[in-house]
Amino acid sequence: MGSLLLLLLLLLLSPSYPRGGSAWRRRSARTQGPGGPSPAPPETSAPFWVRISPEFKAVPPGGSVWLNCSSSCPLPEGSSLRTELRRGDTLSGPGWVSYQLLDVRAWSSDVHCFVTCAGETRGATARITAYKQPRSVILEPPVLMGSEYTLRCHVTHVFPVGFLVVILRRGGRVIYSESLERFTGRDLANVTLTYALRARPSDFGQPVTCYARLDLDGLVVLSSSAPMTLPVLAWSPASKALASTSIAALVGILLVVGALCLRKYLSMKSRA
Repeated sequence: MGSLLLLLLLLLLSPSYPRGGSAWRRRSARTQGPGGPSPAPPETSAPFWVRISPEFKAVPPGGSVWLNCSSSCPLPEGSSLRTELRRGDTLSGPGWVSYQLLDVRAWSSDVHCFVTCAGETRGATARITAYKQPRSVILEPPVLMGSEYTLRCHVTHVFPVGFLVVILRRGGRVIYSESLERFTGRDLANVTLTYALRARPSDFGQPVTCYARLDLDGLVVLSSSAPMTLPVLAWSPASKALASTSIAALVGILLVVGALCLRKYLSMKSRA
């Protein structure tokens, strides 16, 4: 019995005997792996949104507009605006910045708003347009010059002229159209279109209408004049003067002929 106790004591004192601490260290080494302790999962920044309002705005030429740029970033590092338009005042508050744009004269402008949050920059885009529907579209009464009708259409206070198309319709058929894309002015303009229409018997009594159409990249703004009817006889001032002269000459000839006939009649009667 004493020998057995002595053997157990020797085993416990032996350095090769596995102890609880060594077993814990071995388990710990297995969990750490060859590269040391496992790193903690990296912290990822929460996504954030950026919005600009309004996203689309139409203003009259030379007008101004306010754009509001907002985000869900709790601590934005900065915000900016990129545009070719002229900038005015700037207002800001928690999570938003408002920008004023002045003297808008470009037909279409893209405005970009950017916000930086936790080193990441995101943006939003708005589109600002400037156009003016014609104040009036007026078609003058057709005038007959020889064998042609002169049609004259006036389009007033329109912008942008470079996107304007003027159309003349007889009945439901287009007889003439002209695009003014060569004009690049940045101000309101008045446009006059003159067209010579060869008169045909089938045209008499047909209505003619003038249309002004703005083709604005998918947005179509259409204005029209009151219809004018092609009369059977359309007298120009020159034609009226010529007709009056002809009538006066005819009356004079008839009076002379009448006087000669009367004189001859009286002469024959006196002889008898």
